[in-house]
Amino acid sequence: MDGDQEDSVSGAKSGEPSPTGINIANASGFSPNRWVKLNVGGQIYATTIDTLVGREPDSMLARMFLQDGSIMPSERDEQGAFLIDRSPRYFEPIINYLRHGQFVCDSNISVLGVLEEARFFGIFSLVTHLEERLGQQEAPLGDKPLTRNDVIKAIIQTSVITELRFQGVNLSGADLRKLDFRNINFKEGANLRGCNFEDPTGVRTNLEGVNLKGACLESSNMAGVNLRVANLKNANMKNCNLRAAVLAGADLEKCNLSGSDLQEANLRGANLKDAELTLMVTPLHMSQAIR
Repeated sequence: MDGDQEDSVSGAKSGEPSPTGINIANASGFSPNRWVKLNVGGQIYATTIDTLVGREPDSMLARMFLQDGSIMPSERDEQGAFLIDRSPRYFEPIINYLRHGQFVCDSNISVLGVLEEARFFGIFSLVTHLEERLGQQEAPLGDKPLTRNDVIKAIIQTSVITELRFQGVNLSGADLRKLDFRNINFKEGANLRGCNFEDPTGVRTNLEGVNLKGACLESSNMAGVNLRVANLKNANMKNCNLRAAVLAGADLEKCNLSGSDLQEANLRGANLKDAELTLMVTPLHMSQAIR
């Protein structure tokens, strides 16, 4: 295609064991070679379960077709295609990336638009690549105000003992009120013990779609925080204040929630398989977890 932009991005090849060790043939509710149709904003895409699950097994698309129940497949249209209310313009480069590991984008399509969709779907290897690509295209900062990406880059490059890093991050005791962490990948084992996410003015900290797999959030104040469709598998959330938190569609498999306060929390569609729910401050009502 004339004017196409193509980049090679590293990642597991389709059909190989996934980075998380998931055996697709056993974990998927469908055969890995089965074809499915996706209706994305009115545009039909035909693909295989292997394509959706193999390269990014922790993504929203993959979790729709895994038997762990972390996200239920969406409703279907009259032709049986799964309905996804997103822009097909930016989805096509994403589905192609899942197919062959290359980022290919027509010159008339905004890379920033594709980045936002990749964040929404949790395609983190593509998110990292596109953020680096956009960062390289930016002009020198000069006197311009720092962007959110500039701040993150500065944090990652910090070499002092008290540094804050988003890979193997240690944010123990940090005040994270009002911050927007949507779809950030903290990698496995991040330390956010004792953090404060609650703002007295009612502004919610946004952690929608964040990857906090295996993270330590013990004793954190997370009242009202938005953790919709977050990955909290194997996370330590003992004694957390999660009053009125939004955990709808979150993956809480094997998450330790013992001693936590989940009063009025929204757990609809959340995966609570093997989660530790003993010594709860307030009883967990069935209506909080049922659609």
